[in-house]
Amino acid sequence: MAMAKTTPEDPVFEPSPEDVASVLAWFDDYDELAATAQIERMADLAMFPLNSVTDDAEGNGSASWSDREQYVREMTEVIGDGARMESVRTPHFLSRSLVFVVTDATYTHGGVRHRMRYGDLLVRREGRWYFQTMVQGGWG
Repeated sequence: MAMAKTTPEDPVFEPSPEDVASVLAWFDDYDELAATAQIERMADLAMFPLNSVTDDAEGNGSASWSDREQYVREMTEVIGDGARMESVRTPHFLSRSLVFVVTDATYTHGGVRHRMRYGDLLVRREGRWYFQTMVQGGWG
């Protein structure tokens, strides 16, 4: 597997096709777990404490964190409610082991289609990706 590199002359990391494929494959796995409500296995893909960043209707931003127990509890409330999601993901690599992924999604719930955009920071540790920060407007 060819590794993309940075140099002092060009400090911007350029991911290899394999780097991009590994992130998209990670999301395929995560989406399958979410679709089948395997919440404990979803939590296995996180690096805790997990950060969440959002804003409210007045435009005030906020950040919080959760441990595994809280994540599992919150996802149990959200997952499995019959929503179907279609996503297009765009990874933006900050380095070989840090990637911010912007997702444009459409989900259908109760026969109504909704659009949303959110972002996730993934961290590669010991060759595996983990999500560490979730960013989405409107949850404050």
